[in-house]
Amino acid sequence: MKQTIWVWLIAAIWGGCGLLHAQCPAENDAFQSGEQLTYELFFNWKFVWVKAGTAKMRTDSITLDDGQPGYENTLTAVSNKRADFFFKMRDTLVCRMSQDMTPRYFRKGAEEGKRYTVDEAWFSYSGGQSHARQRRLHRDGAVSHAQDSRSECIYDMLSILARARSFDPTDYRIGQKIHFDMATGRKVERQTLIYRGKKNFEAEDDDKTTYRCLVFSLVEYNKKGKEVEVITFYVTDDANHLPVRLDLYLNFGSAKAFLKKVKGNRHPLTSIVKR
Repeated sequence: MKQTIWVWLIAAIWGGCGLLHAQCPAENDAFQSGEQLTYELFFNWKFVWVKAGTAKMRTDSITLDDGQPGYENTLTAVSNKRADFFFKMRDTLVCRMSQDMTPRYFRKGAEEGKRYTVDEAWFSYSGGQSHARQRRLHRDGAVSHAQDSRSECIYDMLSILARARSFDPTDYRIGQKIHFDMATGRKVERQTLIYRGKKNFEAEDDDKTTYRCLVFSLVEYNKKGKEVEVITFYVTDDANHLPVRLDLYLNFGSAKAFLKKVKGNRHPLTSIVKR
């Protein structure tokens, strides 16, 4: 499964906090309109860690096309001038969902290196199934289409956050596998996460805050069926379930993402061990 950096990054951030079920509607217990998260991204260039860019995400209340209230999540990711020399990144992702976190629409405009694509997904529900209609537009004007239906809910890279963050992982067992379906712009793919346990992590913010975290791994399987670790990530062990660190293992090296700033979080950050 070949994915771009941000596909893996967002799959990890938004996929790691819950066991997903067939029904899309769910109660939101974790976030609120006005929440803003800021991340710093680092790449490893020839054994040296270099700051490569920033990502910002916010959640807002909106009115959907059918007049119902909903949420819009927006994520922007921009590489800095130093990183542009190696890998230019200008990504904007938007998802819209109902208040019960049912996916409605997703768009990702991505300039990554020499590649530019616009992915869109429209979600609908009938006959007891979830349907995803997808379209990918390439720089040269070529367009590809895909349609998928599943008995379980189909998510995009942002709506998976809303659904997953409200789950209670209290009864998770180390080694437990979590599966979910995600629209990638070309098709719907089955993703696998593994719960690794709890660990404290010192963030890269100005206060060097230490968080108590839940640790997960996003894995893929090679042709021999062997697990290959793609990302290890750390999620706050509190009602917010905020991702504070991600370690990415890429074909051309490694990368890390760190939570730098939180604003508008719905619940107190009770996972803070030391500040």
